[in-house]
Amino acid sequence: MMKHRLVAVFAVLILLMGSGACRKENKSALSPSQEGKVYEPEYGDTLIEGSIGDASTLLPHIASDSASHEIADLIYNGLVRYNKDLIIEGVLADSWKVSEDGLTITFNLRKNVKWHDGVPFTSKDVMFTYKLMIDPKTPTAYSGDFLRVKKAEAPDDYTFKVTYDKPFAPALITWSTWILPAHLLEGKDISNVEFGRNPVGTGPYKFKEWKTGEKIVIVSNNDYFEGRPYISRVIYRIIPDNQTMFLELQAGGVDEMGLTPLQYSRQTDTPPFRNNFQKFRYPSFGYTFLGFNLKDEKFKDKKIRHAISYAVNKKEIIDGVNLSLATESVGPYRSDMWANNPNVNKYPYNPEKSKLLFAEAGWKDSDGDGLLEKNGKKFEFTIITNQGNSMRARTAEIIQKNLKDVGINVKIRIVEWAAFLKDFIHKKNFEAIILGWSIPIEPDLYDVWHSSKTGPDELNFISFSNPEVDKLLEAGRSTFNLEERKKAYGRIQEILADEQPYVFLFVPDSLPAISARFKNIKPEPAGINYNFIKWFVPKELQKFTEMTP
Repeated sequence: MMKHRLVAVFAVLILLMGSGACRKENKSALSPSQEGKVYEPEYGDTLIEGSIGDASTLLPHIASDSASHEIADLIYNGLVRYNKDLIIEGVLADSWKVSEDGLTITFNLRKNVKWHDGVPFTSKDVMFTYKLMIDPKTPTAYSGDFLRVKKAEAPDDYTFKVTYDKPFAPALITWSTWILPAHLLEGKDISNVEFGRNPVGTGPYKFKEWKTGEKIVIVSNNDYFEGRPYISRVIYRIIPDNQTMFLELQAGGVDEMGLTPLQYSRQTDTPPFRNNFQKFRYPSFGYTFLGFNLKDEKFKDKKIRHAISYAVNKKEIIDGVNLSLATESVGPYRSDMWANNPNVNKYPYNPEKSKLLFAEAGWKDSDGDGLLEKNGKKFEFTIITNQGNSMRARTAEIIQKNLKDVGINVKIRIVEWAAFLKDFIHKKNFEAIILGWSIPIEPDLYDVWHSSKTGPDELNFISFSNPEVDKLLEAGRSTFNLEERKKAYGRIQEILADEQPYVFLFVPDSLPAISARFKNIKPEPAGINYNFIKWFVPKELQKFTEMTP
């Protein structure tokens, strides 16, 4: 909720990125008499947020799903974070100093921080978290950045110092990772502890309850060092179907959800909705893609991947599924990011060129049934995507139709989110998937595209491997020179555009809707959730007491 992640945010020392406009789409109030009224902040009430998927664990270092990380961001803190303007600021670190050569960072830690169980936070916790991340027995996809550390030191309770053996551009924001309590986890098997179901952090909210498949409840940390959150409780309701969630929003059973383009454009433009809800629209930090299992024989020839890319009508998807509330994606960055390379190969909709490429690869309709075949075998595969995301399901249907037009038989399988991750993604048990990545502010893509990150539960689950990309990923993160980094990431995008391990589809707009009783929501380059602890509900509008569920 508080951060944008590529499943985990790892970012840069220098930010030169335009973020796009984030705006409130309509004024909202509960009655005409309240329009324009200025309210004083008040403590209390509950925010109920709809989520299509349950968390997998609240030990975020071993989770790879956004549901887990969103909740973890309110339970834990890092040493640093991005502020509303996407500039790095301290959290558990009161300040820091970077050596002249850029190889050493010395963090001065806050002295007034306690874990939710009352134990003081110290540098011992940071050291424990660091050691946990580099321990080969820790089943995490995010160890790479911490393995770059040559030496870590905790000379006293409130100083933590890390030294790198060579320049590492994302070094500072690496320490936005969630810090864990050493006194509760030291000596434990991190992959087999109850802590993931009953976490203790230093963040603005404390864990209260988790009913699997139903809800997760967190309550305000009244002693939080940045100030007590105004909202007393947050409930994440797991509602796997988006339309059901929308009905719950209208009925008051949910206070916040992400709208679909159809809901945003056509189903919320009514006086009752405008009076009771706030709508926002801004470019998301994420993109949707069709990804191929590159271990599958069907997709090993990049000519086949090119042919599929030419067959997919992105404009039809953007107009038909997103109602034009999205922009075309051609790579892993947004078009307004400093690292983006706009001059890469593109694959405009061209079914005739697609058929030609399939034919060159030996796939032809030999028996006149409209389907391509080779060596007596039809070209067919299954696209899987997760339940609860109607946009991905409808995108799959358009791709299914597009590929049928060029002779490919595509089946679609919709899978519940937890099973989707556990049984298909983590086990690489798929032919093709429709999924989305968050786009990190820091352009380092090591964890998704480096060939060393193809192991179990890691993020390169399509098994992409390219020696030049590996070298460029290393080069891009191993210099502070912005032009050298831009050159490296530009070349990576050229290679990805040529290899087409994904069909990069679109960057959707974020379209959150929030009950109008919640005040002090201020759109900024970082979105709207950066100041969540400052949101409040005036006493006269509060819906829940401290004791009601």
